[in-house]
Order: sequence, then structure tokens, then C-alpha cells
Amino acid sequence: MITNGLATKPHYPVLDGLRGVAAILVVVFHICEAHATSHIDQVINHGYLAVDFFFLLSGFVMGYAYDDRWHKLTIGSFFKRRLIRLQPMVVMGMLVGAVCFYFSGSAAFPLIHTVLVWKLLLVMLIGCTLIPIPISMDIRGWQEMHPLDGPGWSLFFEYVVNILYALGLRKLSKTALSILVIIAGGVLIHYAVTSKTGDVIGGWSLNEEQLRIGCTRVLFPFFGGLLLSRITRPVERKHAFLISSVLLIIVLAMPRIGGFEHLWMNGLYDSLSIILLFPLIVYVGAGGRQSGQPSKLCKWLGDLSYPLYITHYPFIYIYTGWVSNHKGIAVTEALPNALLTFAGTILVGYAALKWYDEPVRAWLTKKSK
Repeated sequence: MITNGLATKPHYPVLDGLRGVAAILVVVFHICEAHATSHIDQVINHGYLAVDFFFLLSGFVMGYAYDDRWHKLTIGSFFKRRLIRLQPMVVMGMLVGAVCFYFSGSAAFPLIHTVLVWKLLLVMLIGCTLIPIPISMDIRGWQEMHPLDGPGWSLFFEYVVNILYALGLRKLSKTALSILVIIAGGVLIHYAVTSKTGDVIGGWSLNEEQLRIGCTRVLFPFFGGLLLSRITRPVERKHAFLISSVLLIIVLAMPRIGGFEHLWMNGLYDSLSIILLFPLIVYVGAGGRQSGQPSKLCKWLGDLSYPLYITHYPFIYIYTGWVSNHKGIAVTEALPNALLTFAGTILVGYAALKWYDEPVRAWLTKKSK
């Protein structure tokens, strides 16, 4: 039985809304990324930090939802709940990626049409389990652990920290958890300021360097969020969604800092955003008690966020391929196609939510009782 008599706790509506705002910014970031010549000139330049924000938000919500329930909750039932929440859309993301795969054939992905269907289907089936594929099985050329749906890498690390939490780290005292978070924060700062690229981008390949980046990116924000849920009691405030949304947009849209000459400056911005600004934004958002239209907007954004995040990237592959075939095309010139891609990702994400994710999760929840 999955629930074990656990009552559903009320959500933090503003945090749901923030998750949706971040997901939408990720889509815009990825569309604009196709036109960038380097990390320096990207629009929504720090949009990649949305992943780190998701990790911190996940840790905070995990502590709120489960920390006081383990006297009624087994490890098995916890894993069932997480699988029901996350895995259906993982499968959908891989299916969408497989359907879109050959449409992304282009100058950016010149070998797409040499990939045999059996290999595509094999990669899709492995992807549905979220088990990373080795670089030798890459079918796109970007060395991704999930070449049909790139963002799957972050879900892989989400599962890793969920497992660590359930198997023992949930038992850490506040002091022990604080020490872990301080160490993880120090590792994050060190990596970011010494990075060859001057940022925390990475984590999507199954090799030593990328696995290090992925672990560095997930450990502080997830367990920092968990610690935040244990040591703070949000203070109710008006306009929490507006304030926290604006702060999040500013952090993610901040232009590159330091240029090529001072890469460490941008690395410091990345790490301090994750360590200081994101906890502040979550704390402010957690104090929101929205009602009426703002609450409906937050719910809509929160419901859409995960399906949008996990299904949008196959369309980004196609858009990136189109841009690569029109070398040098500016965002303004490509605006009709960019808007079509953006609208398409929203529609597919919402359709996946209503016609697949919600019904499947409801069915699985019923069957697990």
C-alpha cells in the first residue's frame, strides 16, 4: 500500500507557481541557446541555473512532505510514491524524443539518418528506465546519457538524491545535515570558480567529468533545500508570488559576468545564486498564501512545469537543427519559428499532463493501494 494512511499535506501554492516560471524560462533559454555563439552572448544567460533551482525546491518540498512521516512510511512505499510521481513522464519524454528524432536531422546532427531504427528503439527503452547509456551508444553526437531527451540527466540525479535521502540521510540531525550542506557548498564554489567554462553547466554525460559536475550540482541544492525546510518557518507575506517570481527571473536572466577574461566571476555568481539567492527565493515563496486568480495561476504553472520540462527538449533538437541549417540567422529573423516552437512545447506539455500524466498517476495510485 502506497499511502499507509498518510494524509495529503497542503501544497505551497507559490512554490508550485515558481516551478512553472522556471520551466518556462528553461524553454526560452533553450530556444535562444540555438542562436548563441558562446556562453557569453546567450539570452536568459543563466537559464541553466533553473535546474539547480529545481533541485533546491525538490529538497525543500521533500523535507516538508516526508520528514515527519517516516513513522508511518516505509522505504518501499516512499519509492512507489516517487516512481508514480516521476516515472510516467520520463517514459513520455522518451517516447516524444523517439518520435521527433529523425526530424532533427540537420547540419547540427548530420548522422541522425544513419541511426538504425532498432538502435533508436533500444535507446528509447533504456531511456524509459532512466538508466544512463554509455557514450559508445550515443545516437545524436552530443554524448548525452539520454540522447532522446536531454533533460533526463537531471531526473537521473533527482532519483540518486531521493535514494540517498530515503536510505539514510533523512536521519541526519540538523547539525550533521548542516555540515554536509556546508561541505557541498564549498565543493560547489570551488568547482564553479575554477571551471574551464566559468559556470556550472554540465552533468549530462556518463563520464567522470560530467558525473562530477552532476553530483556537484545536485548535492548542495537538494540537501540545502532539505535543511531550509527544517530550520525555517516561512513568514506569511503579501505578493509573495510576484516578489519571488521577479527575483527568480532576474537571477536567471542576468547577463554573463566577467567575460572570457574573468571566468571565475561568473562561476562565483552561479555558486552564490544557488547557495544564497535560491534559498531566499524559496523562503519568500513559501510564505505566500495565494487565493483566487493568483492561486489558479500558480496551480496551472505548477501542474504544467514537470510535463513541460521533460517533453520540451525533443522540439529544441528540431529547432536547433533548423537554426544550424540557416547559419547566422538571428533570433529576430527566426521569431515566427521560435514562437511556434515555444507554443508547441506548451501545448504538448499540457496535453501530456491532462491526457496522460494525471490519468496514469491516478490509475497507478489506485492500483498500489
